Amino acid sequence: MSRRTALLALPVSLPLGLTACSDDSTTGATTTSPGHPASTSTASTAAPEGVVEATESWYEGNDGQQVLRRPAAGETHHIEIIPIEAATGRIVPNAPVTLAVVDDKGTAVDEKTLNFCYAECFHHTDNFTIPRDGSYTLRATVGIPTFFQHGEEGHTPALASGATATFTDVTLKH
Repeated sequence: MSRRTALLALPVSLPLGLTACSDDSTTGATTTSPGHPASTSTASTAAPEGVVEATESWYEGNDGQQVLRRPAAGETHHIEIIPIEAATGRIVPNAPVTLAVVDDKGTAVDEKTLNFCYAECFHHTDNFTIPRDGSYTLRATVGIPTFFQHGEEGHTPALASGATATFTDVTLKH
């Protein structure tokens, strides 16, 4: 049985936040966690449970066809992130999202650029290879979106700096 849980929420007034998708009907929660501009230090947020579940299959484009991609050998966990604009609560599309899973020695045991996915909610996701059970840090970095924005000379466009959020003490088990 697949289980999705949401990361803890901290209300912040920043241009970009990160959220986690939840289809757990017992909580009914999709919550946000802080995101900070990549040019400043990242926030550390304790997350007793992360946005982590068993590996999953998905459909991906291949020569103009949607082809089922099954979990690859060695993949152990499926991790999901939803970047949102903190001021409006809108999902941020067309932005590169990278997720690093960092062990207690500070080494990234796996790091991937996430894929945008359509499911019970839009999110960025991939399967990861985690070597052993333990407490890890998830570091999500959202780059500058590539979509067009209306504007005028002298105005700073929204979401112009990207963001990084760090979630500590995320327990990953096989």
